[in-house]
Amino acid sequence: MTMRPLPQLVQYLLPVVGALALIGCLVVGASATVVTTCRAAADSDARVDYGFCVAELGMHRESPDADVWGLAKVAALTGVNNADNAVYDIKAVLPAKRPGGAGAGADGPTRAALEKCGRLYDSVGFAFAEADDEINNRRYAAGKGKVAEAVSLARQCDDALAKAAAVPSPLAQHSSYNVRIANICTAITNLIK
Repeated sequence: MTMRPLPQLVQYLLPVVGALALIGCLVVGASATVVTTCRAAADSDARVDYGFCVAELGMHRESPDADVWGLAKVAALTGVNNADNAVYDIKAVLPAKRPGGAGAGADGPTRAALEKCGRLYDSVGFAFAEADDEINNRRYAAGKGKVAEAVSLARQCDDALAKAAAVPSPLAQHSSYNVRIANICTAITNLIK
């Protein structure tokens, strides 16, 4: 008993399998840039968290097609997003003042610190956006300077909250993220040839 239909089935499946293999190679190849760039960044700068780098840059819509230069810009844009999220979170904690001057939510010193942080994180977002512009224009030193400025501004917020005795800081996650993505952006920018 011979099974002749099998070669016909294989003949029909080969193009499908080939197409799936090609798609798989393209997907792996695109993410390999994020993986290899994050590995190189982590190897060149001990402050870079490899897993965080892959996770954060890998989910950005521009990452699949980005080279090292593009990933430095993606890191800066990710910093912009974090700063915008911090401003949003601050606004959620600080509802508008009620008539008569009373405000809901935070008390006097904490409220003042959060209002300051809102302005600071707005500036953090602009600093990261300017870093993206500088890297885009291949002015890498200026881009890294803007990233450092973003970190400094976020630390000013941390200091203001500490002085107001806002423990735990409602922005601790944003502050940590800010430093981590700044380290990634700087390390990747240093990899650009």
